Amino acid sequence: MILRTIGARAVSAIGLGGMPMSIEGRPDAERSVATIHAALDAGVTLIDTADAYHLHAGEVGHNEELIATALRSYGGDTSEVLVATKGGHLRPGDGSWTQDGRPEYLKAAAKASAKRLGVEAIGLYQFHRPDPHVPYADSVGALRDLLDEGVIQLAGISNASVQQIDEAIGVLDGRLVSVQNQFSPSHRSSLRELEHCAKLGIAFLPWSPLGGIRNAAALGDRHSAFASLAAKHGVSPQQITLAWELQLAPVVIPIPGASRPESIEDSARAVDLALSSDEMSLLSDAA
Repeated sequence: MILRTIGARAVSAIGLGGMPMSIEGRPDAERSVATIHAALDAGVTLIDTADAYHLHAGEVGHNEELIATALRSYGGDTSEVLVATKGGHLRPGDGSWTQDGRPEYLKAAAKASAKRLGVEAIGLYQFHRPDPHVPYADSVGALRDLLDEGVIQLAGISNASVQQIDEAIGVLDGRLVSVQNQFSPSHRSSLRELEHCAKLGIAFLPWSPLGGIRNAAALGDRHSAFASLAAKHGVSPQQITLAWELQLAPVVIPIPGASRPESIEDSARAVDLALSSDEMSLLSDAA
């Protein structure tokens, strides 16, 4: 597996997004654990989650606990696995999403996440989504305090603008290591943030890199250029998409969600797929 870096930490160039294993349509725990184990077998060493990845109101941290269970039961070495979780985005259990960016809430949420993950310090903790009712610097300041206290090892932000990236860098005294924004062939509005991260050497983690849970399977139907190139290479449109994203910049680390072993195994093979400059241009123009 090709490696990339988050801060000074080397991780696999393709990560695993845990969200599909904990929300609507989720598989049973046995298949979810098998999916995580398949990711580890394929060389994946970055697993992304959040305390809000759950379905019902009373199961906050469902996905974090699922990942912790899978790591404990894995027969191989997990010492190089970086688990990235997030706080500040809440799911009351009625299908809606809300925000809470208050520093006191984020600090408590991070400590609760560490407990569920069974770690003394969270590998990478990310502010999930800006809270319009709380100054952004105050929310990111909670991450700074968590870093200083040793509750988290690395700090990142999610769903952030270029201005917020720069603001977070200042608040964190230059210790911002990652930005996680939505990016895919059908959602390119974060291209400016991706390019900004590339300029600064900050890891950019596209979430829903295949277009989202409902659209990933039909990616080839929605984007003919990706489907045509996939047929030429004899691979899936999903592999072509991830390879395209990886080659946009060396800081890009896609985190495709998966709920079946076969899905993450296919995604992991994208690191071995080299696209020519003409192919990259074709896909970028078509996306």
